[in-house]
Amino acid sequence: MAKTRQIFFCQECGNESTKWLGQCPACKCWNTFVEEKVVVGAKKHVGVTEAVAPTSILDVNTSEETRIGTGMKELDRVLGGGIVKGSLTLVGGDPGIGKSTILLQVCRNLTVDEHKVLYASGEESLQQIKLRAQRLGGFTKDMLLLSETNLELVEHAITQVRPEVVVIDSIQTMFIEEIGSGAGSVSQVREVTSRLMRIAKQCDIAIFIVGHVTKEGTVAGPKTLEHMVDTVLYFEGEKNASYRILRGVKNRFGSTNEIGVFEMKDTGLHEVDNPSQVMLDDRPLDAAGSVVVCSVEGTRPLLTEIQALVCQSNFNLPRRTSVGIDYNRVNLLMAVLEKRAGVLIAGNDAYVNLAGGMRLNDTAIDLGIVIALVSSFKNIPVEPHTIILGEVGLAGEIRGVSYISQRVNEAVKMGFEKCYIPKSNYDKSMDQLPIAIECVATLSEAIEKMF
Repeated sequence: MAKTRQIFFCQECGNESTKWLGQCPACKCWNTFVEEKVVVGAKKHVGVTEAVAPTSILDVNTSEETRIGTGMKELDRVLGGGIVKGSLTLVGGDPGIGKSTILLQVCRNLTVDEHKVLYASGEESLQQIKLRAQRLGGFTKDMLLLSETNLELVEHAITQVRPEVVVIDSIQTMFIEEIGSGAGSVSQVREVTSRLMRIAKQCDIAIFIVGHVTKEGTVAGPKTLEHMVDTVLYFEGEKNASYRILRGVKNRFGSTNEIGVFEMKDTGLHEVDNPSQVMLDDRPLDAAGSVVVCSVEGTRPLLTEIQALVCQSNFNLPRRTSVGIDYNRVNLLMAVLEKRAGVLIAGNDAYVNLAGGMRLNDTAIDLGIVIALVSSFKNIPVEPHTIILGEVGLAGEIRGVSYISQRVNEAVKMGFEKCYIPKSNYDKSMDQLPIAIECVATLSEAIEKMF
């Protein structure tokens, strides 16, 4: 006989406990445990009517996935070429960042190509969706709308209508009546996602679900949510800024870490065809502490500007601030700079900013960060139209970086005249490029050549 017992779930990571805890032992967050009722009981054994035998991998036939174009090249790039039928895609991001906006624009583009689309919202009424669609330019073809939070009713509508693409906005508002906990709880989110995955695979329907994020920037609910879906997309950027970065962190049908760059305007999100040009438009050419670097996001080289400001400190403990770059990485590079190159900046305040509102973790920008700090400290600008590439090791050596040819070619395309690269990355074919190549092996050598 089924019994009901009390279980405590962590709202941040989904960790389970038989009693309430002040701090989650898994994610170390405070006051995140909530109580939920779980029905447990012995399930009746169901006999297997047909024997299921393993299949040889040599006998499995494969074919290219059927993809549907979204009408947005940047989004198609992140998805790996378009929407895959039967896939489940999770779109996460801060409130107001543009999750619902981009999905509504995708729905409009799909209806123009005569695709049947169902937009199910648990957060907005039908009138609100229509008003938002009008602000984005309106629809010329028909799209089906549903304002409902009960997943059984949404599932019934999907099976009756049989659309090609479904949008669920959002996963935290959907609930199943059989589960006693409220909408957005760990049990509800996990079960709702499981059912949507089954619908997507059985009916060959592409489903997009919108997910809220926590204060740490991860999707709210159990971590298994990201494991269950096929694709996870994150919107990055400040909602008060105009540019947005759509990053793919998981993709079973394409490469990960691809990014798409969009600009938020009154009529919705617009694609940015040349992000490097946008990031460098307002760059000062003769300012100390300004350096251009090139990072690779997925398969795309992207030129960005690093700005550093080093000034005399008025405190016993100098201040360190980093925006868009890992704070600990900046501290590590400053220690290497002082120990290996003899640049004494430990007693100064240091501020490092990645212009354009982006966030980068590519180690190929290490040398650019160090040179920007030295440029600001010495108050000597780096030569204009110069790009700097290289990873800095703890011994002060400049280590090689990946995709060096793509990075240098992007610099050539953007009109740069000189490029500093690690000595181990040098290739004779680079001499044929219309750009001066300078090779450096150590941090001291790089500083001596540039200043």
